[in-house]
Amino acid sequence: MPGSKFSGLQKLVALSVITLIALIAVSQINTFSPGDADGTATGSAVNIGTYSGNGGSAFSDACQAPATEEDAAKCAKDEPGGLAALIGHEKIAINFTWLLIAGAFVLFMQAGFALLTTGLTRAKNAGHMMMLNFAAFVIAWVGYFVVGFAFQFGGAAINAAPGNLGGAMVLGHLLKVSGSHWGLIGLNGFFLQSGHSYDVGALALFFFEVVFMETAGYIIVGAIAERINFTAGYIIVGAIAERINFKTFIFAELFMGAVLYPIYGNWLWGGGWLSQIGHSWNLGHGAVDFAGSGVVHGTGGWCALALAILLGSRIGKFNKDGSPNAIPGHSIPFVVTGTFILLFGWMGFNPGSTLGSTDLRIAVIIENTATASVFGAVAAMAFTAFIYGKPDISMSCNGMLAGLVAITAPCAFVAPWSAALIGFTAGVIVCGGVWFWDNVAKVDDPCGAISVHGLCGAWGLIALGLFADGTYGAGWNGVSGNVEGLFYGDAGQFAAQLVSVGVNFAWGFGATMGVFGLYKMLTSMRVSPEAEVLGLDVPEFGVPGYGGFVMEKELHGAIPAELIEQVTPAPIPAPRPEPGTA
Repeated sequence: MPGSKFSGLQKLVALSVITLIALIAVSQINTFSPGDADGTATGSAVNIGTYSGNGGSAFSDACQAPATEEDAAKCAKDEPGGLAALIGHEKIAINFTWLLIAGAFVLFMQAGFALLTTGLTRAKNAGHMMMLNFAAFVIAWVGYFVVGFAFQFGGAAINAAPGNLGGAMVLGHLLKVSGSHWGLIGLNGFFLQSGHSYDVGALALFFFEVVFMETAGYIIVGAIAERINFTAGYIIVGAIAERINFKTFIFAELFMGAVLYPIYGNWLWGGGWLSQIGHSWNLGHGAVDFAGSGVVHGTGGWCALALAILLGSRIGKFNKDGSPNAIPGHSIPFVVTGTFILLFGWMGFNPGSTLGSTDLRIAVIIENTATASVFGAVAAMAFTAFIYGKPDISMSCNGMLAGLVAITAPCAFVAPWSAALIGFTAGVIVCGGVWFWDNVAKVDDPCGAISVHGLCGAWGLIALGLFADGTYGAGWNGVSGNVEGLFYGDAGQFAAQLVSVGVNFAWGFGATMGVFGLYKMLTSMRVSPEAEVLGLDVPEFGVPGYGGFVMEKELHGAIPAELIEQVTPAPIPAPRPEPGTA
């Protein structure tokens, strides 16, 4: 308002902090179990027969066929030091080890995203892109640590107890509509605290889930590249590259880690309402997303789409008649290396989502994941070779990533032949999607992040509803029987998947549009036109990504002449003398 000493952005930040404090205060009113900080109480006889998937069932009977009456008595009482208790504890310990190693695989994917998004953008922005990827990791982690994990899994013990980790029963407060299955948000675990302590099971789950959230954040970078000032996430990085300013990027990453990702994640994985529509609407096992085609990739992809639209295209991307100009990246070796690192990390991403190595379905999951990636790459290679006469290297890599994204939801529920078909279809979808955003929608997505993660994430959710073959998922989301898709007799499951696709888009795109539409009214999101043309390394961070290198001057016909004139031509270095000459 006129005369106010606070800007609109400052008021928005203050309101957000007040809301956070109120939520934490409400959560502390409720009593809940103290945490098991040293791990001695996690894992017992009851865990011997535990079955649980992501959002799966609770505990089953334990200690089957004890050898003696004494063993049976110990088993029934779960006496400390008893054989059954020891076996149950060791089983959970094995699962912890598996989960933490798988999480480290996913953590290493961040290096792959950094190489991929930097290689797909221009050399003049290499330092800027690397910093966006680095900052995406640390900023989004803070948001998830403070509130995001609590929002996503703070009520998981009610409908989605992670039995392979001992249940994490401290996560027992789910805000929901009274007397219904409509869980909305978790409210235990802010700052990873539980009953004025902390819990090993909850912390193991946090580590695995926070690196998943980081992936959703990275997607943004490629979509907003080369025009954002520093404020977004990894999937976001690919879509907003080369034009977003840093403060906007920071805000976007906090938004992703604290609000956007965890709330939708709660609805699918934290016992929230979408996971329960098998009960409330009689739709199969409810919405199912094994490792995150929708929760991770769809959320990041649709958020990236909204940000790319709000930011507008890079200078020079579109001519006055609307036709697009190709703006190639500067390093194909970075792109290919980054893609292989991501493939490696996905070997922890999908099979790790069992939350335990004692679930031998991991063999099916890892094979399906690799197969889908290969067939996605083959499809993109064939498609681009047919259209352009030669296979496109960067699109072939995006085809591999598209296959990985699409198989992420159904990887545990489908046969290998289905995985191949799902991956191949994703490879075609990503090629068509990139063409669509450029030529029809006029949305500038430098890295193809919206097509890879948004479109192929939606395809992955739908594919589960079609190809789930009924060999896995007993008790998923508390519904009896295995998960089956439309082709195996369950039209309700297919309908549940369609609902999840619609909600995923409405939440990821709609919430981002609302929040950042308001943000754009209060402050600028983009770097200056001069900085964008010159390159963002020095204007944003003070140092060039490639110090001592002479950058090639860009002369895209769509760049206004007055901006080109502001670019100081680099001096041409003197030729290096031939060996043996003076």
